Amino acid sequence: MPQADRSVIQPTPVPKVGVGLRHPHYREALTGEWNLDFIEVHTENFFAEGGLTRVLLEDIRSKFSVSFHSTAMGLGSAVGISDKYLQRLKTLVDEYQPLFVSDHLCFAWADIKGNQSHAGDLLPLPFNEETLSILVDNVRRVQDMLGRQLLVENIVSYIELDANTLTETEFITALVERTGCGLLVDLNNVLVNARNRNERDPIEFARDWLSNIPAKAVVELHLAGYAPPPDGGLIIDDHSQPINDECWLLYRDALALNQTVATLVEWDNDLPTWQILVAEANKARLHQRALHQNA
Repeated sequence: MPQADRSVIQPTPVPKVGVGLRHPHYREALTGEWNLDFIEVHTENFFAEGGLTRVLLEDIRSKFSVSFHSTAMGLGSAVGISDKYLQRLKTLVDEYQPLFVSDHLCFAWADIKGNQSHAGDLLPLPFNEETLSILVDNVRRVQDMLGRQLLVENIVSYIELDANTLTETEFITALVERTGCGLLVDLNNVLVNARNRNERDPIEFARDWLSNIPAKAVVELHLAGYAPPPDGGLIIDDHSQPINDECWLLYRDALALNQTVATLVEWDNDLPTWQILVAEANKARLHQRALHQNA
């Protein structure tokens, strides 16, 4: 029986809007009243038991719904995921019951001379059956341990791998079919990949990409911006700028495919004021409302 038929906790399909919370914004986020449905935090920042980080997480949860976004699982790693890491994740998830739990479509762990080492980055996977099998096993293991659905996010890849035998969307679709995982679609990442690969029409490329993944599996969207690259240079997915017009255009297309999807605004570098970040989230809410009114 396909893993998709297993009984796991599914996130409630309601159109929510949130932002990623970073350290400089903690005080303002917790002291004002803000039109936000949820806050995303990086899971690993709260693995330590007790102390001020847990106090902070309690304060955040008392004010907002919380989503856990991981960056270190390395779901495509052939050596698997550390038992210690998964136990820490399970403890945190069981205690705080986040709205979503997510990580990236990448690998990060490797065995080097008998020692498990972490790359410290999100490394791209070759899209083939061998890698897919590893990824499926790891995602199933995480979902079984947590007793809930995991959301998997597409990443920016700065190279094309010769070992690819599937397209990215074929790879993602097979992952969903074999595990029942959800998708966290980063629209900015799709556009950055299109531009870095010199696609003739990045928007059309991105629209095709969206149309070739299972829309009903998309639970959350990430929106972000990037700094303009030097002439002829690669675009770096640095999350340092407001969401650009291309990304807003693609966002409307994504909403048309799945009107219940949640939306998260990411901004990680050259942070704006908290008010500007919340204003970006409010723009997303306006797009949601416009679509529902026209439906």
